[in-house]
Amino acid sequence: MNGVTPSIGTASVILVLGFTGSRALGVVRNIALAETFGTGPELDAYFAAFRLPDALFQLIVGAALGSAFIPTFANTFTRVSPADAWRLAGAALNIFTFLGAVAAGVGFALAPWLVPLTVPGFPESQQELTVILTRTMLLSTVFFCASGTVAGILNARGHFFLPAVAPWLYNLSIIGGTWWLSGVFGALGPAIGVAVGAALHLLIQLPGLARVGMRYTLAFHPQTPGMGEIFRLMGPRVLGLAAIQVNWLVTTVLASTLSAGSVAALSYAWAVTMLPLSVFGMAPATAAFPTLAQAAAQEDWARFRHTLSTGLRIALFLTIPSSVGLMLLREPLIALLFQRGQFDATSTRLTAFALLFYGGGLFAHVLQEMAARGSYALRDTKTPFAFASLGMVAHAVFSLFLRGPMGVGGLALAMSLSATLEAGGLLLALLRRLDGFDWKELVTSGSRTLAATVVMAGVVYGVLAATSRIEGTPGSIVTLAAGVVLGSASFAGSAAALRCPELQILWRQFVSRR
Repeated sequence: MNGVTPSIGTASVILVLGFTGSRALGVVRNIALAETFGTGPELDAYFAAFRLPDALFQLIVGAALGSAFIPTFANTFTRVSPADAWRLAGAALNIFTFLGAVAAGVGFALAPWLVPLTVPGFPESQQELTVILTRTMLLSTVFFCASGTVAGILNARGHFFLPAVAPWLYNLSIIGGTWWLSGVFGALGPAIGVAVGAALHLLIQLPGLARVGMRYTLAFHPQTPGMGEIFRLMGPRVLGLAAIQVNWLVTTVLASTLSAGSVAALSYAWAVTMLPLSVFGMAPATAAFPTLAQAAAQEDWARFRHTLSTGLRIALFLTIPSSVGLMLLREPLIALLFQRGQFDATSTRLTAFALLFYGGGLFAHVLQEMAARGSYALRDTKTPFAFASLGMVAHAVFSLFLRGPMGVGGLALAMSLSATLEAGGLLLALLRRLDGFDWKELVTSGSRTLAATVVMAGVVYGVLAATSRIEGTPGSIVTLAAGVVLGSASFAGSAAALRCPELQILWRQFVSRR
């Protein structure tokens, strides 16, 4: 794999651009949903219907890609032969697609019994609608199991562009289903868009397989050398992802017992949180992972430590100010994005309250993602599972205690608190295994980032005070524009004055890609 995987900075730039486009379309998707359905019962059903299809995909392919397939593929390619690695890739693609089809079929049959367990607070008619939407979306599980494996193959060979832009088509399809089909089919319109979008998500990536030299065959052999290692590594990861799905299940179950619109408000708030999380957190983690896996396969520990340190520093440098900005500008942001049609001022306040507490945990989700990728590159899936289990228990306890006094804000805060515990433990466990890891560099970088963020927060707070008398949409536009521009400028200026090396790394990569 030497000479194939781009630098983490270059790959991060590619992924940031791809994720930015995807998340921007995701915002448009949610605007369309908000305008059409507000935070009403139909949209509660639509978001609740995602739980089963998403859980199946995550447990099948989500468990394989990060923890099992890419490290095993990298090891086979480096230490055995490219031909064996491609046979492994073909077998994985066929097997995971088959498993996705079987799981979707079982889910379709059992949906009338499973769905009421996830939304016990919904009235019977709303539960029936959730069953219909769930069955429609389950088709996406098959396509995503195939496209997720294809994305893993492309990422393992250092090709990030097509996997990064595939979500664009997925979001465009949901937008089309919302605008063009909801008038006739109601919430079934965007659900159809989910299924069609998943198929497009797969189709756009298929040409990439030819570019990386893969020759597809219909071989279906679980005994293919390397598949046993993938399944072995998947085991703890499946359990770890099951813990994450339990977290979302707990949130959905408890939110269904709150006021109407609570499930939708939490989903909107999390979608907004995912914009900086995906662009600034997951992009460096995704970019770093193939390099980490390759370095581990070659036992090049100096390169491994350097790649992990760079990824952590870049992710935190981008995410910490984003987190603070998101919390401060939450209400004008939600109002500008969603407050129209069926989404009224009450919906804005409810969603912004959840966003306040989701935003506060943004840094923890980033650390968790980076630390988990580092463990998977070492082919260690047991440690992430152990801390995911700890996080699951903590999340359930926090949710039960905080839901009553804080409502949707309490459920969002529970997610952030449990993510902080999990990320802290996982990161410490990983770094203790890496003799010679430069803690001082990481701490110094984080301190400088925090100092620059404090300056930015003061500027944004001043903007909020100065624009507080401007009401309605004009006020939201002025506040957001001034807050983002002046806040970003003050952060960049402070970072430059503090000589944050991450600013220089990102600037050099941006210039080199022009």
